[in-house]
Amino acid sequence: MRSSSGALLAIAAVLTLGASSTGCAKFNEVKAMRAYKEANKTYQAQDYKKASQGYADTIAAAPDDDRVTPAYFFYANSLDNQWKPSKKGEPENDKLLATAVENYQKAADKLMKSDNPDYKKLGKLSLQYLVAAYGTDKLNDPAKAEPVLIDMIKQDETDTTLYTQLAKLYEDAGAYPEAEQVLLKAKNTHPDSGVYMQLAAYYNRQGQFDKTMQALNDRAAKEPNNPDAFYTIATYYWDEAYRDFKLKDAEKREFIQKGLDAVNRALQIKPDYIDALVYKGLLLRSQALLEKDPDKQKALIKEAEQLSEKANQLRKQKTAGQ
Repeated sequence: MRSSSGALLAIAAVLTLGASSTGCAKFNEVKAMRAYKEANKTYQAQDYKKASQGYADTIAAAPDDDRVTPAYFFYANSLDNQWKPSKKGEPENDKLLATAVENYQKAADKLMKSDNPDYKKLGKLSLQYLVAAYGTDKLNDPAKAEPVLIDMIKQDETDTTLYTQLAKLYEDAGAYPEAEQVLLKAKNTHPDSGVYMQLAAYYNRQGQFDKTMQALNDRAAKEPNNPDAFYTIATYYWDEAYRDFKLKDAEKREFIQKGLDAVNRALQIKPDYIDALVYKGLLLRSQALLEKDPDKQKALIKEAEQLSEKANQLRKQKTAGQ
């Protein structure tokens, strides 16, 4: 995970203002506040090397001063941003990430205990970045990421992104039953659109088409007025009918018809749904390939061409309107 987002820079800016307005009597406190203020400025400028030194000076001067506790997170993140995957294995580069991990954990331990809601949010973010650091593209140590995610889920069972992260962790490690169980728990705990899509994507990667479609249909049942839910079902049916060469013609016909039923439902809800028009055309062309009657073939292809033309006209209208 990287810190180039405006959200993190905004946090640093707010914390800078808070720090600069506080008067400190003791020398170390003054030193810490000055270092913290300068570090936040360089962090906002994305000068992570200079920022990391400023945060290190802040922590060294006042390690337990609540006003500069966020310095642990920003110190870790500044180091994290300096780490280069291309230099993995080089001692100096590896030390950056190791120190970042240590301080993400310290930041979480300190910030999560605070009564300040902004500090708590930053503490949770520290744990998310900690998990990312243990990911396959960095330290590749899922055993250490697992307990962090489990603990985060216990603290907030409604955050479905945490379940998704844990499920991906298990999936990458080949623990497929555990990955499925986590996603099913997320569905039962907080069944939103994203959870059903994640569950469908998981089953699709496992080659379990029936379960994939069940997850998508469950989503549509909960969102009967959402055209995207039905459009998505149609795309999966078309993709399976078009790409799975092991299917018999009868199975292809069944999937194409189910895809047409779904895309027609999407267009009933939203008649000018451009992508749905396109996929209906694709489904009709696939149906034409299975048709033995030349006249029916021509009729299906003609309808598909009309849908394509309608989609193009809607695109032009949309472009002109913008």
